[in-house]
Order: sequence, then C-alpha cells, then structure tokens
Amino acid sequence: MPPRLSPVHRALLEYARADKEGVAVAQDGSAFDLGTVPISQAARGFKKSFTIQVVTPSTSIRVVQHRWTAPGRHIFSASITSSSDTLHQGVDAQIVISLPSSPIGRYVDQLELTFQVVSSGKKFLISRSVIAIVGDPEEVERLRPQAPYVQSRRGRNEWRGQVVEGVAPPRLMAIQWRGRLPKSLIPPAIQEVLARPAGADILSEIQTRFFAKPLSKKTYSIHFIQVFTVDRGVSRPVRLHAVRDLEVYDMENKALVRHGVFYQLHVPGLAEKRPSVLIGDRMLVKRHGDVGGRLYEGHVHFVHETDVSLRFHGSFPSSAPGYDIHFLLNRIPIRRQHQIMNLPLSETHFAFPEVKNVGKVPSGNISTPYNPLIASNPLQWRAVKAIVTRAAGAAPFLLFGPPGTGKTVTGVEAMRQVLARDPKARILACAPSNSATDIIASRLKDLGRAVMFRFYAPSLDRQTVSDKLVPFTFMNGEGHFSHPDLDNLMSYRVIVTTCLSSAFAAGVGMPRGHFTHIFVDEAGQATEPEAMVPIRSMADSTTHVVLLGDPRQLGPLIRSPIARELGLDISYLERLMDRQAYQGNSACFVKLLKNYRSHPAILRFPNEQFYGNELQTCGDPASINSLLGHALLANKKFPVVFHAVLGQDAREASSPSFFNVEEVLVIQQYARDLLRSGVEIGIIAQYRAQCTKIRLALRSFAQDVKVGSAEEFQGLEYRVIIMSGVRSSREYITYDLKHTLGFVANPRRLNVAITRAKALLAIVGDPSVLSLDPLWRKFLNYINLNGGWKGEPISWDPRAPVNDDGGYDDAMREQGAADMDELARRIEAFTVDALNDEDIEGADEQVWEEVE
Repeated sequence: MPPRLSPVHRALLEYARADKEGVAVAQDGSAFDLGTVPISQAARGFKKSFTIQVVTPSTSIRVVQHRWTAPGRHIFSASITSSSDTLHQGVDAQIVISLPSSPIGRYVDQLELTFQVVSSGKKFLISRSVIAIVGDPEEVERLRPQAPYVQSRRGRNEWRGQVVEGVAPPRLMAIQWRGRLPKSLIPPAIQEVLARPAGADILSEIQTRFFAKPLSKKTYSIHFIQVFTVDRGVSRPVRLHAVRDLEVYDMENKALVRHGVFYQLHVPGLAEKRPSVLIGDRMLVKRHGDVGGRLYEGHVHFVHETDVSLRFHGSFPSSAPGYDIHFLLNRIPIRRQHQIMNLPLSETHFAFPEVKNVGKVPSGNISTPYNPLIASNPLQWRAVKAIVTRAAGAAPFLLFGPPGTGKTVTGVEAMRQVLARDPKARILACAPSNSATDIIASRLKDLGRAVMFRFYAPSLDRQTVSDKLVPFTFMNGEGHFSHPDLDNLMSYRVIVTTCLSSAFAAGVGMPRGHFTHIFVDEAGQATEPEAMVPIRSMADSTTHVVLLGDPRQLGPLIRSPIARELGLDISYLERLMDRQAYQGNSACFVKLLKNYRSHPAILRFPNEQFYGNELQTCGDPASINSLLGHALLANKKFPVVFHAVLGQDAREASSPSFFNVEEVLVIQQYARDLLRSGVEIGIIAQYRAQCTKIRLALRSFAQDVKVGSAEEFQGLEYRVIIMSGVRSSREYITYDLKHTLGFVANPRRLNVAITRAKALLAIVGDPSVLSLDPLWRKFLNYINLNGGWKGEPISWDPRAPVNDDGGYDDAMREQGAADMDELARRIEAFTVDALNDEDIEGADEQVWEEVE
C-alpha cells in the first residue's frame, strides 16, 4: 500500500520518471505498455520491444543496470540489446519486456534503468511503469471506463429557492388513508449538532445530550425516533447520509422531451435501480445555468426501463434547451416509521419481554404437517408446535434460522397449522423487502384467492409483480394496486405485505387486534422501527408475534456511522435474543441446525466462523455433490474456488461506484462455461457499477442471470454462486475497512454471499486486498490449504496464525513506506544535487476521497 507522499518524495519520484541527460526511454516518456494481450497469445508468452534513444548530439551513455523497484516476485522480465556498449545519437538500444504465460488480469510493475554518462562518469536513473492486460481486446475496450471519473462537487446551496409544486400521480390516491401523515422534521437541537463542521465530535455531543438515558419502556419511543432521525432524516441546512446517497445521481444540462402534459427524462442508471426511482417520487428541476431562479418539482408518473415521465406545474418553462436535475429523497417511509414509533407503548411485553411473559413449553399435539419433511426435523417441528400452542399475551417467539435450515418453510408450516387449528385466526405476514414477502406469498398461494391477499404499495408497477401472484392482489379502476373495501379486506385470513406497507391496515380502518398472529420473516434485516410498523399498529395484548431471521446474516442497512454507534444497526430480533427471557428457553426460542442447502466444503467455513460448528449438513447428495469433478475446480473434490486476479478498480463519469474489468472478464469466462452445461448460477458483486459491467459482459448469452449485491441475494439459493471482490487498489482500503464497504470487513455480508451456493462457490478477487481483513485471510487460507486456489499464487504463508485484531493494512503501508524510502535513497544518490526548490514547491500531500 503506497504511503502518503511527502513533497520531497513526490518530487524525487517525478524526477526519476522524467527523461534526462539527453536520453529518451520509449520515445514519448510513457510507460512500457504492452497493451491488451489476447488470452491465446498470453498463454504462449508475449514480448514487446521499446527503444532507448540518445537525442542530444555529442552525448554518449552506457546502460549500467536494470532492476525492478520493489522486492519480491515479479511477473515480467526485461533484457537490453544494442549493437554497441555505448549509446549515442544514431545508436539505440532495445529493451524487450517479456510477459510469461499468464491468466486474465492486469499486471503492473516498476523498472529502474541506471545509466552513466561516458565523458563525466555521472550516473543517473530513469524509471518506467510496466503494464499489460491479459484478456479479449474487444471486451476490454467495451468494458473500460467510457468517461473519466469526475468527483461530484455540487453544493447544497444550488438547490435552494422557491419551489413550484408539481402534479402528483393519481395512483397515490389509490388508498384513502384515515388521518394525515406527520411531517416528522428533525428537532432543531439535533439539527444544530448535525450541521457542525467535519471534525467536530458530533457523536459524543449526540450521545451526551440526547441519548444519556438507557433504552427502557419510558425512553423507547423517543430513543428510536431520534436515532432514526440521525440516520435517515432530512431537513435544511442538514444533508444527511440518505440525501447525499442520492446527490451523486444529480444531472446537469439534460434534455426533457415533452409528451402532452408529461416530460420524459432519460436516467442511465435506472435499469440497475441506481437511483431507485418509483412512481410518486419527486425531483427538482431548473433551467441549466439559472442561478437563484425558480425550482420546479416534478412528480414521477411512469417508470419504464431507463426513462421516467414527470409532470410539473403548468408554469414549467418547457422551452429550455437543457435542465439540471436533483433527485429528492422519498420521505414517506421515514414519516411512516416516525408515526408508528410515536404511538403509545401499551404492550410492553413486545418491546421488553420478561421471563414471566415466556409461557410454557408446548406439550399438546397438532395436525399432521402439511410439509412432510418438517416431521423429520425435530427442531422445525418443535418451533411449529410452540408457535401454534402459545398462550395469548406471550412474549414474541423467535426462530433463529441459519442459512439453508428451512426458516421460511418452518414459518409457512406454522401459519398453515394456525389456520387449521383456529377458524377465527387471522395472520399478517411481513418481511422487509418485496422479494422476501413474495416468497411467503408464493408458498401460501394454494390457500386460494378467498383466503390470502397480497398487498402491494400503489407506487409499484404491475410489470414488476409475478403473474402467479397478481390474482391475489387488488387493482382499482385505473389499474393501480389498492385494496378492497374494509369488509372484504377483513374477510381474508392471511394478508401478506412488507413491513412498511403493513401500515395500510390501520390506515384504512382495520382495528387493532384484528390479526391473531403477526409473522415477520427476515426480521434480522429490518431496523427496529421498521419491524415495529405491523406490531405497534395492529397488535393488542392477545396478539401472537413471531420473528424469523438470522442475526449472523445481513442486518439493517444504516448509512450514518453515528446512527450505527447509537445501535440502529441492531435489529429488533437481535436485541430480543440478548434478553434474559430468551436464554436457553425453548418455549419462546428455537435455533434450527440442519442445513439442507450446501455441500460440506461450502458450509464448513461459515459454520466455524458464525455458528459455532452447530450446523449439520443434510442436503440432498444428488444436488450438493453434482459439480464435483467439474473442469472449473482446482481440486476436483473441493467445490470452492478462489481465482486470484490482479486487476484495477476503476470509476467513470460522476459515479462513485467501483468496477474491475479484469474480474468481469474472468466471471464472463466462468459463466459461459457453466451455462454451457446447463448449470444455474447467481453472481454477487457489492458495487453497483460492477454489477452493471457484469450484466453488459453477459448480455449476449446470459442476460437472465441474476446479478446483484449480497442484500439482493439474502434468502435465495443457487446451484453455483460466483462472487466478485472488485477492489484491487490499496489507496482506499483503509476507508473501506473503516466503513465496511464491499465485502471487506463486513462479516455478515460475506456470510450471506458464501451461503447462497448449493454445489459450487467461486470467488474472483485480488487476494492482496481481501486478505487485509482477518476474516477474509482465514477464508483464503481455508481455500488455499484445500487446493482450491487458481490464478496468481498466494503471497503469504496460509498456515501462519491469523491476527484477529488485524493490522495487515498497517503492515502493508509500512512496507510500502520502506520500499519508497529505499527508492528515494537510490534516487538521491544520483540526483540530490540536480533538485532545486522549484521541484518540491507546491507538491501537495495526497488527498483521500470518500468513496461508495
């Protein structure tokens, strides 16, 4: 990892790279760039020649030495040939850079050439970078950055001024809410602290002034309202994390094409939901270059692929040649959660269950299981019996379901048993995301349309919903998702919706206590205010609450580091699990242990690291062993591969998101080989730009393959999972480690990604970056010691104990500093007298940027 450069070091390095003493290396003074070497040529080895010329008359020099700057292993080799030992004008030397047989990747090194002037004996040094890319030249060109990265510098004052309100889409009126949603503004006192300049101890001030009292029944509501405000709230002059996330998509001087009363805007990232724009969202628009003028609010009425249709007030200036666009945060979810958390905490046994609320271990029998496999799993069957036979007013039941253990299957079985046991039972089934909620609905659809209702928010487009679930929805006369009248709505025995959308039930007049049971699946992925929306809006003292999830997998997505420190990233499920009432009590807590998904080699590492080796491999041998012996594997008996790729993480245009072309090329190759044999695959990459590039690479032969983040894959499973680590540059790794970006230093994200695979797991990444995190180093050691390593060889001893406290980034930085000091000493030996004050004046320290 390169250290931050001092002005003197920077000047010395620039001096070393410059042609001097009448010698020109590679004519234009650029790097020894071998270009993009086709894979077939790279397999045989590749060479390229560069010229060393003397361009000053009467100057003669000799080449004394050539050497590689950094110690250790080097990919390239170099040789110098000339017709004479002495070079002068008209007598050149050729330096041949050789790349031996090499796999796909980007190869970079630094070569130092030492020369001597014949007449004076003076020695001098010229250094050159050596670069080669191995891959398909056409694919490399297609995937490379299409525009240089330019960091967004937009200021907050740019979007202040008088706002002319737009016209909201009619579908927002598809639900007739009873009562108005509160504004939920940031309290001025919190706003004042958050607005302080960078470097101020904002966290300490927030904790001291607003969170001094511990979480309790008295402080519960205000605690979560304030901590949620810190993370997601919006109020000028404070721009919080959720707002800044959207600002990177602001656009300048863009065309708006008029179609009747609508204006169509092209949003390039919309196909990848970056930014995520839904019907009903708003944007601010102004004429390009108009400073201090009116701002026009445009409401999104239609979303189609990469275009949105906006509607403005009639006074909107439609004749402007270009417009600036500012995306606004949709505050409805924030306001809805604030509204729910403001409700009185009347049923305290939901938020603060005590031992007396637990109830007894179930002893009675229940019906024969609808899913016969449940009966063969004692823990699943115990959980179902406990849920079905619990007494009214008991503490929430927690089902801890590690990956592949059948958590959702168990929850669905419990719902069926509840319905069979009690004809008056009514169930509200929720999950944080539509995808997770759809899984529940799809497994209950055989109950029939008269029994189950799937509620979708009116902002959702019909085209995004599975045709199999549409019959279980309700569409109003305009074709928008809505709900039937109250009497018909209350006749359904099961209503399935997301946690946030469950607020519609109380909002349209369904009485508290109507649902006898509330199930929240993937509860570990929701913030506590989000999980509380269905509970605090609809539960009474007799309602049964069931939480299903895995606190070892992904928790809530929290942007603000202050909110994380205040505990917003601890889910409701995880907080309850730590309470005394749930310690070793099978009446209210069951942990599933049989994994029906993964091959033992895939499961072994996460089992050891996250689940105390409690998980048992119980997958169907025909499934989990189906890819043993596959040509892709390095060890035919070990279905885990780490393909070490030396790449370069890049960015383009105004997007802060990283992508790595070399890793995309390897993934493309893997996907082609696997799909050719009919294998189902899923591809996980944590940076949205990498997902976009992978989709582009697969478009011609595999456009239906799911590519997304670990968050998008939670709850899913595939026969093969391919992961992309993306990061190859050391420049930002300290920032990544601190903020748990990508896969680095985010154990839960790594756990989710690994455990999606049934029969084969392939990871493509740069080991020198990933191994800076102790958990990743352990994982890479595990793969290497089992023969699953491909590509560039491992650069450390995989048998050496791993330091759980980390520090590997510091060690790399120290080594980089030592290498630079050594280089500086060599340069100074030749050039210290040649440098003057102008060389070092103004050589600024390296500036570190915030990245995605």
